[in-house]
Amino acid sequence: MKRSTRVMVCSFVISLAIGSGQAPAYAHHHVHSAVAAEKGEVPAPAGSTQASLTGVSGQGKMKFRVFRTTDHLPDEAVKVLVSAHGGFAVDRRQGKGETYFALPGAGIIQISANLKSTRLLETPAAMKDVNLHNTTIWYGPDGKGYLTFPANKAGRVFTTTLKGKLVHTLHTPTPKDDFDQPTVNNYFYGKGNFAPTDVEQMDGLFYVTTGYSNLDFVLTAKILSTNPFKVLWYDLAFGGKGSQRGQFGTGHGITVPPGEKRIDVSDRPNSEVDRFTRYGHYRSTLELPKGSYPCDIDYLGGFGIVGCLHGPDRSKGAPIYILDGDKVISTIMPKEELGLEKFQHIHNAVLRRIGGKFYIIVQAWNPGDFAILEQVTE
Repeated sequence: MKRSTRVMVCSFVISLAIGSGQAPAYAHHHVHSAVAAEKGEVPAPAGSTQASLTGVSGQGKMKFRVFRTTDHLPDEAVKVLVSAHGGFAVDRRQGKGETYFALPGAGIIQISANLKSTRLLETPAAMKDVNLHNTTIWYGPDGKGYLTFPANKAGRVFTTTLKGKLVHTLHTPTPKDDFDQPTVNNYFYGKGNFAPTDVEQMDGLFYVTTGYSNLDFVLTAKILSTNPFKVLWYDLAFGGKGSQRGQFGTGHGITVPPGEKRIDVSDRPNSEVDRFTRYGHYRSTLELPKGSYPCDIDYLGGFGIVGCLHGPDRSKGAPIYILDGDKVISTIMPKEELGLEKFQHIHNAVLRRIGGKFYIIVQAWNPGDFAILEQVTE
C-alpha cells in the first residue's frame, strides 16, 4: 500500500463526559492524526519499540512484520498486560471493524477499526478484576451489538453492550438445569466446577466450552429476550473429555465461521479443530501440525488463522498458522523470527484486512504480551 507523506501527531487524550458532570467513560491512548490522510488508512508505526523489531516471518504472500506493540495500549492496560489470558472479537459489520478484548485489572479495551488508536471502556467492577478468557461479538434481533465474555475462574459468563454496560450474567449450572446428557447432570449435581473458556452465539443460543474442567462438554444456553435480557441454560450439550472423534483433550476455543451453521472447537492437546453441526453432531476434524496446541481459530473471507499455545518445536516459541481453506499456507513465528521474546505461548490471534493489506492482532500468555503484525507486500 503506497503511503503519502504525512506529519504524524501522537497524543494522549482523555475523553470527557461533556455536560454530564460525570467521570470520563474511557481513555484514548496514542490517538494519531495525519495531514491529508486517506480514509481508513493505517498510519506508520511510531516509537522506539518497533524500530528494533525488523524481522519478517511467514511464507508466500502471507509474510508479516511487527507493526505495533504494547506502547499502543492504554497505560492502565500496559500495567497488567503480564496477566493477559483472553482473546479478541472483531466487529465485522459493514462500516465497523473495531476489535475488543479484556485484561484482568484493566477491563475492556477497544482497538479502532483503522488500528490508529485504542481506548479503555468503563468496565463493571464484577468483570474488571476477573479473567475474561475470550471475547465474542454478536447481534440481537434489532441489530444491536453485544460482547460476551467467559470468566473461567469466576464460573460466570458476562454479556455487555459495545460500550461495556453489563446487561446479563449467566451463572454456574445447578442440579435444576436439565441437560440431555446424564454425564453433565451428574457433574453439576456433584458440584463440579464450571470453567467456561469460550462462548459463541448462533440462532439465539450461547455455545460454551468448558475445557478447563473435567467436564469438557460444550454447553448451551437459550437467549429468551434482550429487552429485558433473559438467558436460561438449554438442554443441548455435546463433546466430553476423551480421545474419540467428537471428544476433547481440552475444548478451548469455539468459533462459528461467518455465514456457516457450524461449530468449530479448538482441541488443544490433540492438535485439531473439531467441527459440529449446530445440533452438536460431529462432522469432521481439521488436523493441524502435530505438537501444536491450537487455542482458537478465526476466519476472514477464505482464510483462517490459528494461534497456538505451543508449536511442534517448543524451543522456538509458538506459531501462528494462516490457512487458505483447510491448508496451512504460512507459519508465523513471533518469538523466533520477529523478536517478540514474550511470545513463547500464543493465546489468541485474529485477522484484519485494511486497505488491501492483512494485519494480525495477537496476544501472548504467561507472560502476557500484545502485538499487531502487518503483512509484508512486494
